[in-house]
Amino acid sequence: MKVALVVNSSSGSLLGKPDAAAELEAKLRGAGLEVVAVLDGDASDLVSRMAQARDLSVDAIVTAGGDGTIATAAEALLGSDKALAPLPLGTMNLLAKDLGIPVDLDAAIAVFADAETTEIDVGDVNGHKFLCNSMLGVPARLAERRERNRLHMGVVGWWRHVIAGLKSMYRYPAMRIGLDLGDGPVTIRSKAVVVADNAYDEGFGHVLTRSRLDRGELTLYATRRLSAWPLVRLSIRMALGRWTDDVDLETHHVKELTVTSRRRLLRVMNDGETRLIAPPLKYRILPKALKVLRPKSAAPAPELESAA
Repeated sequence: MKVALVVNSSSGSLLGKPDAAAELEAKLRGAGLEVVAVLDGDASDLVSRMAQARDLSVDAIVTAGGDGTIATAAEALLGSDKALAPLPLGTMNLLAKDLGIPVDLDAAIAVFADAETTEIDVGDVNGHKFLCNSMLGVPARLAERRERNRLHMGVVGWWRHVIAGLKSMYRYPAMRIGLDLGDGPVTIRSKAVVVADNAYDEGFGHVLTRSRLDRGELTLYATRRLSAWPLVRLSIRMALGRWTDDVDLETHHVKELTVTSRRRLLRVMNDGETRLIAPPLKYRILPKALKVLRPKSAAPAPELESAA
C-alpha cells in the first residue's frame, strides 16, 4: 500500500520530539508500507500539507496527531478516493479508539499494513468538519485553557486543570441559546452542549465511545442543571454506563440542527480544537463521506432491522 505521512509536530504526544517524523517513517516502512512522502511541520501549515498529500498518487494518508489533526485531514480528503489512516498520537485519540485502532503505536502501524477500507459519517458546523463531537459551553472553555497551558502542564498542571474544570461547572453561567431541531426554535439554558457524530454507547466501561460511525445522524446532549448533586449523579451513571437517560440530560437524534444566540461569537470545540464561530450554528451530518482504514476484525456487525 502506498501512503503519505503527515505529521503535526505540535500534537500532544509529539511535542519536543524533533526526530518523530523520521522514526514514524521507519516504522511504516518496517511494516511493509510504501511511504511516498513525509510532510512534517506544526499546526500552522497543516491544512496545506494535507491538501498536498491528498493530491499525491497514494492509497491512504497516515496522520500523526490528535483528533483535531484528523479532523483537518478529513476536510482535505472529503470527495477524494484517498483513505484516512489515523495514528493515535494525540491526547484523547477518540476516533482511533472508535475505529478499533490500538493505542500502542507499533500495533496501530501493523493494523494499517493489513487493514480494510470503510466509510464513516462526517459532522459539519458552518463549514467546519468534526469526526467525533462539537461542544459548547464549559467543555470549550476548558479546552482553550488546556491549549494555552499545554507546554507547562505536567502532573501538577493536569490536576490544576481538573480542579479548574470542577469549579467551572459551578461558576460558569449557563448559556442561553436557541435550539431548532426541525420543529421551530426553542430557548434552553445549559452549561454544556455536545453534538456527537453518531450516538455514544452505553454499558460499563463505555464512556464517550461509539460502536457505529455510519448511522447518518447527529446526537445532541445538553445538560439541564450542573449543581452539585446532579453533577455527581451524572458522573456516577457515566462510570456505570447508564447515563444517556439521566433526568438532567436532554438527548435528541437528528440529521441537522441550528443553534442561535444573542452573542456575536460562540466558542466551539470541534474534536478538541477550539474556534470562535458567528451564530447561527448550522449543524448537519454528511453520511459516509470519508474513507478510513480500520482493522478487519473491527468492522461493526450489521444492525438487525426491527420487525414491522
